[in-house]
Amino acid sequence: MIKSLVHSKTGFLGAVILVCILFAAIFAGVLAPHDPYEQDIMHKLMNPVWAAKSDATHLLGTDQLGRDILSRLIYGSRITLLVAFAGTVAAGVIGIFFGCLSGYYGGWIDAVIMRIADIQLSFPFILLALFIAAVLGPGVDNVILVACLCFWVQYARMVRGEILSIREMEYVEAIRALGGSDFRIIFKHILPNVMNMVVIIGTLEMARIILMEAALSFLGLGVPVDVPTWGRMLAESRINLVSYPWHAIFPGLLITLTVLGVNLLGDWLRDYLDPNLDV
Repeated sequence: MIKSLVHSKTGFLGAVILVCILFAAIFAGVLAPHDPYEQDIMHKLMNPVWAAKSDATHLLGTDQLGRDILSRLIYGSRITLLVAFAGTVAAGVIGIFFGCLSGYYGGWIDAVIMRIADIQLSFPFILLALFIAAVLGPGVDNVILVACLCFWVQYARMVRGEILSIREMEYVEAIRALGGSDFRIIFKHILPNVMNMVVIIGTLEMARIILMEAALSFLGLGVPVDVPTWGRMLAESRINLVSYPWHAIFPGLLITLTVLGVNLLGDWLRDYLDPNLDV
């Protein structure tokens, strides 16, 4: 697997991007040159070191409150990755559970779950996310819950489709004839055969969750406003966007790179786990 990743230029690039961001998130306390919450009005709106009116102690400058931009970018990676990983896993667990129920048992269970999924898919996910976030209020745990409630459907529909074709196979019928329980059949003999597709869907959904978190933070519906996040930094940059465009460029670039890294790694995973999958 590692050898295949190294030989894939796009997959390797995506992995390098994500490893660098993950490294920054884990060691933020060591890498950040300043306290991301510390305000210094005397040094507000400092330029990056390559521009005039700069300070060597603030490599990427400071914002309107004198907070170090580089430190806030580094700490902001923690929120982005936490929401992305936790939201993807939570949505995947719920989606897999309902997908298994729907695909294996069929009948009214399938009808109810799929109608709920169809209704949810009829709404643009960002509008649904805004509504749920507005009801729940700001908070990291609430953002993760929003991601879970908005993205479980994709997993459920995919798992259901795969199980519908697998449940009638001869080996499943043989296990059922031998007295195997439904739980054992689903989770030991059927589900492992669909996990490759789950991983592929997970990478796609992770990129969408990153964008969702940035959008909610931009609108003030994500994490609390005092917590540094890339989306919140974009929102705060609007005040001085013309005079200090890098206040928006830096967090916007990191959001773009993170989503790009996830998508590139996801494309490689798709090819690695299912080489016969049509592109």
